[in-house]
Amino acid sequence: MIDATPGHGAVKPDLSAKRLRKRKRAELRFQLYGLGAILLAVAFLVWFLTKIVVTGIPGFFQSYVLLEVPIEAELVDPEGKRSAEALRRGNYANLLRNALLKEFPDAVGRSAQRALTGLLSPIARYDLQDKVLADPASVGTTIRQWFLLSDDVDRLLKGETTAAMPQETRRLSDRQLAWIEQLAADGRIETRFDWNFFTAGNSAEPEAAGLGAAMIGSLYTMLVMVALCVPVGVMAAIYLEEFAPRNRLTGIIEININNLAAVPSIVFGLLGLAVFLGFFGLPRSAPLAGGLVLALMTLPTVIIATRAALKAVPPSIRQGAVALGASKLQAVTHHVLPLALPGILTGTIIGVAQALGETAPLLMIGMFAFVQSTPGSIFDTSTAIPVQIYSWADQAERAYEAKTSAAILVLLACLILMNAVAILLRRRFERRW
Repeated sequence: MIDATPGHGAVKPDLSAKRLRKRKRAELRFQLYGLGAILLAVAFLVWFLTKIVVTGIPGFFQSYVLLEVPIEAELVDPEGKRSAEALRRGNYANLLRNALLKEFPDAVGRSAQRALTGLLSPIARYDLQDKVLADPASVGTTIRQWFLLSDDVDRLLKGETTAAMPQETRRLSDRQLAWIEQLAADGRIETRFDWNFFTAGNSAEPEAAGLGAAMIGSLYTMLVMVALCVPVGVMAAIYLEEFAPRNRLTGIIEININNLAAVPSIVFGLLGLAVFLGFFGLPRSAPLAGGLVLALMTLPTVIIATRAALKAVPPSIRQGAVALGASKLQAVTHHVLPLALPGILTGTIIGVAQALGETAPLLMIGMFAFVQSTPGSIFDTSTAIPVQIYSWADQAERAYEAKTSAAILVLLACLILMNAVAILLRRRFERRW
């Protein structure tokens, strides 16, 4: 018989309750630490996204001014040929200057006229040239057109700089501010959504820079990557999981595949620089080379995701197919693979989304090019969205800050869309065994 009296091995009731309260307090502290960590992470994420959105939204808009420009024949086509070659040599900068002087005749002197024309973007002359080339009959007439304002004026109209700042600390003089106010009062200035941001290429002038060429470059790069990575990765995973013998060689291959999934992306860039550009001589800064590098980088992810999807299919499916007379290949292709397809698609989309945001390997193979025109094929000089973001972030002009954040928002939208598709596919086709 056990003696439960104090001093004979029994625990006092108050001591037991004290220990229980101590464990509950420790558990509560652990839960609070975890909740605090989650709240801190969410706060940082919200702050980060809010800053990007607030900074990036103005990058989707651009300011324009409406001008009436007399197309003087002596400045555009003094010989009267009206040919495209002659019209391209026209002095369109003087046409714009004369149009502004007509609005502000008080701008007397070279410095004042330089300040007046500085309200317009240097791209405005090329817009006017395109207008005249499209309609040579406009020579000798007056056209009415919206022209890009300079990045300094654009930032002022968007509230990124204010007229209340001292003149020494801003890039616009008081006289230029007065001209801008007069144009705005006359309804000649307008800030509108900039569709050119999604169609134009890079530019030395931030107000004319766009993400269109980089988006097409990323599209070509992803097409090359998917065309090479997905078939090779899926077939390699099927062989390793369903057909390969379990020996030391396949064990070494599996270990190396898992290790390659953790290799830094810049190592794949160095490999592409040495092999694809140095040995095979592929064109530098082309989506073909970029797609090959990203395919090598994404291949381990596709293989691992495909093998996990194949393992999730119950062995009874294989055994039942074989029992009914199907060969090993028929059992895999007709029964196992269709059931594993949702997991394969999900892993593939996640791998492609990861590759879409990679910058380091593309920098190593020279896709840091200044691309103004949209690439027409996978062999043309191109850049990609993350590389364009890196390029704009390195610019000294403050106007590129909004462009950089706007490009980040576009990239985030693409990544969120791809991950959403992966989640929908998994929920739509996933089967529970």
